[in-house]
Amino acid sequence: MSNAFYQVPPAVNEPIRSYIPGSAERESLVATLNQLKAVQADIPMIIDGKEVRTSKTKTMHPPHERAHTLGVFHKGEAQHVTQAIEAAMAAKAAWEKMDWHDRAAIFLKAADLLAGPYRDKMNAATMLCQSKNVYQAEIDAVAELCDFFRFNVEYMTEMYMQQPLSPPTIWNRLEYRPLEGFVFALTPFNFTSIAGNLPSAPALMGNTVVWKVAETQIYSAAVVMEILMEAGLPAGVINLVFVDGPVAGDVIFSHPDFAGLHFTGSTGVFQKMWNIIGNNIQKYHSYPRIVGETGGKDFVVAHSSADPKAVATGLSRGAFEFQGQKCSAASRAYIARSLWQEVKGYLVEDVQSFKMGSPEDFGNFVNAVIDEKSFDKISAYITEAKSAKGVEVLTGGGFDKSTGYFIEPTVLVVDDPKYVTMCEEIFGPVLTIYVYDDKNYEQMLHQLDQTSPYALTGAIFAKDRQVIRQTTEALAHNAGNFYINDKPTGAVVGQQPFGGARGSGTNDKAGSIMNLYRWVSARTIKETFVSATDYRYPFLGE
Repeated sequence: MSNAFYQVPPAVNEPIRSYIPGSAERESLVATLNQLKAVQADIPMIIDGKEVRTSKTKTMHPPHERAHTLGVFHKGEAQHVTQAIEAAMAAKAAWEKMDWHDRAAIFLKAADLLAGPYRDKMNAATMLCQSKNVYQAEIDAVAELCDFFRFNVEYMTEMYMQQPLSPPTIWNRLEYRPLEGFVFALTPFNFTSIAGNLPSAPALMGNTVVWKVAETQIYSAAVVMEILMEAGLPAGVINLVFVDGPVAGDVIFSHPDFAGLHFTGSTGVFQKMWNIIGNNIQKYHSYPRIVGETGGKDFVVAHSSADPKAVATGLSRGAFEFQGQKCSAASRAYIARSLWQEVKGYLVEDVQSFKMGSPEDFGNFVNAVIDEKSFDKISAYITEAKSAKGVEVLTGGGFDKSTGYFIEPTVLVVDDPKYVTMCEEIFGPVLTIYVYDDKNYEQMLHQLDQTSPYALTGAIFAKDRQVIRQTTEALAHNAGNFYINDKPTGAVVGQQPFGGARGSGTNDKAGSIMNLYRWVSARTIKETFVSATDYRYPFLGE
């Protein structure tokens, strides 16, 4: 055990590569894409550091190229969830006693491996299995995940340095213990970085984890696990299982050692799990920590003083990058009537210039949505809008799943600010716009507040500072991440801690020290150097 107080390398945001035509980084990534497509992967679960294969396999296909098979993964059953829990509990004692700087070194090394020798593989896997263009993959699967690993280490050290006052003859100390039990990390398809952070943030703080990933993200999740293992993560600290959600839930939420849930996904699933946990509360050794980031119906407000071109760019990027499959994506917009014609012209020009197709063609801005279930849901909204009264399909509206799950970026303009696509989360490339009369700005803000149960992200475009201040105050509880003259997407670790409230989650801010506090249980230690030897206090004197 060391007797030194170590300083970790200062965390800085991972630089984003451009992959411009002719660059060496682009050529290297293309070669890796070709290599991955030339072989079929065989992806096992990882339980107690060992590869676990089953007789039940399932194929993986790029959403943009349904005919191609990336490989297979091995589907697990309830017994594998039980094995993962047992492995997590067996690894717990040694892991939580490991010096903090040794735990830190694992994740700092993982960041450097990801940024270096694994960069191409991580990007290529995310592009292929989640249909992300190269820029969306780079900012997510590499840059943001590197940032999570590095900044979380820095936040951990900040936390450990927070200590209480000690008056004369007393030494007060605060230690930050991991939770008593195991943590369940349940991760989504849309961000490889989220999938990597949800199990690793609790693990960094000394917890052991059972990690269940979305089936459509297993291909890139396996690369994350490969990196962590190469970085020296001990067996059993993070256990990766491929099981159906209800199968995992039945085992985990009935287990007395269940200590915490780290979740990103739908509001409905989160609420259902919370209800199950509540009903089982008497089974647990301690009250579980429940941390979740869920849905969004994210808004953009354009005041009459806004720059029309900036509004259009914020909408075209904010609504349609990664096919609108971001929980922060701009999904509804409120545009001042005096501004509308200019915004409309720029926006239609932008959207109609998008190229759509495989992410392997770096010229494509838009790719495929994740799977057939998502395709059918999104296209049903578009089909209904085409025949709805008071709804105009401004651009887009087409969809085709013959070769891949492609949906044209679609802009709807509605007469009714409560039309269904203004209210419900679609999670796809559909933007709905309501044009309001300039004089009704305050009324529009009230309508916005009453339209959706979510409060994840939102944006205001305006030049008038009084309007910016007024809107920021009026919408104080409508967004956990609020943007002024920018799109409501693209939060960066260390810069914009991410999360929302209301129906959007517990707002524990991934990418900040606030999230890490959820994975520890503090213990106060008071040591008295000169002990009292008489029970009598001065006030008892004659």
